[in-house]
Amino acid sequence: MTPFGARLVAVVRAHGPLCAGIDPHPALLAAWGLTDDTDGLDRFALTCVEAFAGQVAVVKPQSAFFERHGSAGIAVLERVLAALGESSTLTILDVKRGDIGSTMDGYADAYLRVGAPLGADAVTLSPYLGPGSLAAAIRTAEDAGRGVFVLARTSNPEGAQVQLAALAGRTVAQVVVDDAAARNAGADPLGGTGVVVGATRDHGLDLSALHGPVLAPGLGAQGATPGELAGLFAGLDGVVLPAASRSVLAAGPSVARLRAAALALNEEIAAAAE
Repeated sequence: MTPFGARLVAVVRAHGPLCAGIDPHPALLAAWGLTDDTDGLDRFALTCVEAFAGQVAVVKPQSAFFERHGSAGIAVLERVLAALGESSTLTILDVKRGDIGSTMDGYADAYLRVGAPLGADAVTLSPYLGPGSLAAAIRTAEDAGRGVFVLARTSNPEGAQVQLAALAGRTVAQVVVDDAAARNAGADPLGGTGVVVGATRDHGLDLSALHGPVLAPGLGAQGATPGELAGLFAGLDGVVLPAASRSVLAAGPSVARLRAAALALNEEIAAAAE
């Protein structure tokens, strides 16, 4: 299978960089006039699929809002991933998994191996048992042509206490970035080990050697604007995927309005980058 980095570069070239979130939390279900159960979840999620598939580069379902409905919610998530997999749009499943040994192998089997039941094009991972603890999962992803996005400098204020802690002259966040850069070295056109760096503040990271993708949450409802992206990620060797959820999903439940909101934001991002 074509490596994730190459597939990502191609789809961003075709559709622009926006990563549209699918976050069916209770308030949004209510705003759409839907019930907070698996029927409402299914209608919400598949409406998003209809609006975004083949229209934006990347879609990011938030696993927690499917998991809260139990096994039936996970079944909806499987349908969402399968439906998006039939389009040109790539998927990043936001699960933030991170563990060691056989437990991490289990997560890799669930999300990353060939034929994984919840297989997405990429997943988010937490490195706070040590970046090396993710090695087996990253190898599994590479073998399947999938990617990972490792939490580095997240958009929540509480993250600073851990992520900005000093470690041998580097912040913990920079250690995560440097580990990803080492894994991506030599990949053509980009490696498949990305990092998560929030777009809501100056992150203070050196991304010049990353040679991979950055998932940048915080666009829209969290306060980040398209005009700020170029300055925040100047010098990056890679591609930025600005992620927006609530600011786009507020346009629902109309498929046409959802799609229009995503495309308008995508155009605004492109215009700001010129």
